[in-house]
Amino acid sequence: MPYTLFETREGRQRGGYRAFAATVMAGIAVIWGYRAAEIPAAGDPGRWPWIGIFISEILFGLYWILTQSVRWRLTYNFPFKDQLSLRYSDDQLPNVDIFVCTADPIIEPPVLVISTVLSAMAYDYPPEKLAIYLSDDGGSEFTFYALIEASNFSKHWLPFCRKFKVEPRSPEAYFSLDSALHNCSQEWIHMKKLFDEMKERINSVVEMGRVPKEIRDQNKGFSEWDNGVTKQNHQSIVKIIFDGKNHDNVDIDGCVLPKLVYMAREKRPQQPHHFKAGAMNALIRVSSEITNAPFILNLDCDMYSNNQDTIKELLCFFLDGKRSQDIAFVQFPQDFDNITKNKLYGLPDQVINEIELTGIGTYGTALYCGTGCFHRREALCGKKYSEDFNGSVHLDAQTNKEDPKTINELEEACKLLVDCNFENGSQWGKEMGLVYGCPVEDIVTGLTIQCRGWRSVYYNPKKRAFLGVAPISLDVYLVQFKRWSEGMFQIFLSKYCPFIYGHGKIKFGAQMGYCVYLLWAPLSLPVLYYATVPAICLLRGIPLFPEVTSLWAIPFAYVFVTKTCWSIVETITCGSTLKAWWNLQRMLLFRSTTAFFFSFIDTIIKQLGLSQTKFAVTAKVAAEDVSKRHEQEIIEFGSSDIMSTMIATLAMLNLFGLLLGIKNVAALDLESFYKGMNKFILQTLVCGLIVMANLPTYEALFVRKDKGRLPASVLFRSVVLALLPCLLFAY
Repeated sequence: MPYTLFETREGRQRGGYRAFAATVMAGIAVIWGYRAAEIPAAGDPGRWPWIGIFISEILFGLYWILTQSVRWRLTYNFPFKDQLSLRYSDDQLPNVDIFVCTADPIIEPPVLVISTVLSAMAYDYPPEKLAIYLSDDGGSEFTFYALIEASNFSKHWLPFCRKFKVEPRSPEAYFSLDSALHNCSQEWIHMKKLFDEMKERINSVVEMGRVPKEIRDQNKGFSEWDNGVTKQNHQSIVKIIFDGKNHDNVDIDGCVLPKLVYMAREKRPQQPHHFKAGAMNALIRVSSEITNAPFILNLDCDMYSNNQDTIKELLCFFLDGKRSQDIAFVQFPQDFDNITKNKLYGLPDQVINEIELTGIGTYGTALYCGTGCFHRREALCGKKYSEDFNGSVHLDAQTNKEDPKTINELEEACKLLVDCNFENGSQWGKEMGLVYGCPVEDIVTGLTIQCRGWRSVYYNPKKRAFLGVAPISLDVYLVQFKRWSEGMFQIFLSKYCPFIYGHGKIKFGAQMGYCVYLLWAPLSLPVLYYATVPAICLLRGIPLFPEVTSLWAIPFAYVFVTKTCWSIVETITCGSTLKAWWNLQRMLLFRSTTAFFFSFIDTIIKQLGLSQTKFAVTAKVAAEDVSKRHEQEIIEFGSSDIMSTMIATLAMLNLFGLLLGIKNVAALDLESFYKGMNKFILQTLVCGLIVMANLPTYEALFVRKDKGRLPASVLFRSVVLALLPCLLFAY
């Protein structure tokens, strides 16, 4: 009887959630009924604000209905890697190609990149079946030099990892652990010394701004940079550092090393290069020529391996036989190793990782998130799934496959595959590889694969498989979310809208689940309305909510309180703290009123043909003082851009609205005071909650003296902009 390599289990206690959701839906329906029945008459000053908030609450309600698609039913996947070992010997395991992508040696330092590469080389997997490909979209000789250094260091690092069962296998992460956790043996001290010396050499070369001649002379590969290579203008470069055949490609124990390849595809100023999607497609073609492994793991350069057994766990989903033939990819959640206890910036959102992504994976449509994803090559290359496809991998035929080409011949052949003109007139970026034309190429690529009949799996192991670098400053955080939300809204407005492109191809619940994220940008409109109009109307004495003593106040209170309590329960059961929940609410407010709003505006402008897609690489390193404040859980504002001004202006507007609104009510006689408070207490609570969420903003405006404060220019602009409605509408 064949061994079962994985199983899927139904989540428990969903009945309680469904009952809760039904009561919330009833409350939302009552609120809609109240809004429709109580619209002020024409000529009433509160008529248009009332209609606006009615529309906002309709949008909130519809979006909440969408979110039920990823919560209604949860299933969890469990691989059995021990069973894999019983079914397949090491000789029978399939070859695996690992792609690591980097784009800029300044924003993504070479030391960070090679730590990820080394962690991939050190998997507990037959090394002759592993191939690691580094795509350097910056075409940087510094990155190439760092990879050469890493290849030499790997000859010591891999035996060290095997001998001491090292975890994690990124040397940067491993040696950053508290030294008290280590035995600090002579071997440990020696290995750390080797690593520190390598880091010092790499950083010295980067700081010097050039690779010294004596180093260049030692490796002919540096000749590629003899002709004025720049980030946006360079020829194809492919260098096979370890080919698996050379007898010198062994570690200090005499064991073969994984194949290691450097690639920089050709880039020219007037030629579109399609950002990361173009780099991934170039990697697919190069790897097909060199190794052509049936499975591909793709990682961002800052997303190092945290579990030596990950590949074996992943293969359980592809080699099960009975239930794996239609699986195209397995996606892991994105986790980070530089987060604070209370998740200052709300990352990672454990509720998304453990509930929402699990829920959409239940439909067989796990989201492809661009990193930490294990692909079946055939599906990634455009093959459609059909029932006669058995998903089998010819395991015996792929081991130690001899290629008659020499290394130089292979390199030259691969260069032709990654020049600027290779894709012209082809299906690359359309039906083959990652899809072009969208900043979030991963999401749309996953959708197209699923619409070709394939299934995808979401796997969230207890031991985190990959750990990356999360933003530790607010401006970088918001830029990242702006790029994501803008790209996802573009998908919704394109032919790839799940309700159109996925109609009849994926389940309706999956279409809804996709739109939970694709509609982040337009969700900003009702959030922004709630963050401005109630405060302005409080100044004008215009009530927007029922009196607190009215029965109509009950559905408002019920929906708000129960949703908040359930949200807190979800957060805590997912392993976060109450303060982490509150920090996330603040970040949801910040990104909804800035990043999401501006991405909505930019997307509409692009749809009108007035702008072109741009791609921003977020920084992976920060200054020492920024890191220190992050460890102390102090928000790093420090920017005078428009998003910081928007945050500060909304904070000041709600503060003024709250204070002046209460002042105006308090100025009335006692009877009128109680009547006024009865009419405005819910509105006051809305402003008060926004003020509470913005306490760090006020501190950054008025109290802090460090570099992470908000600049005086932001203080001036925000106060002026917030005072305008106060002067116009206060009485």
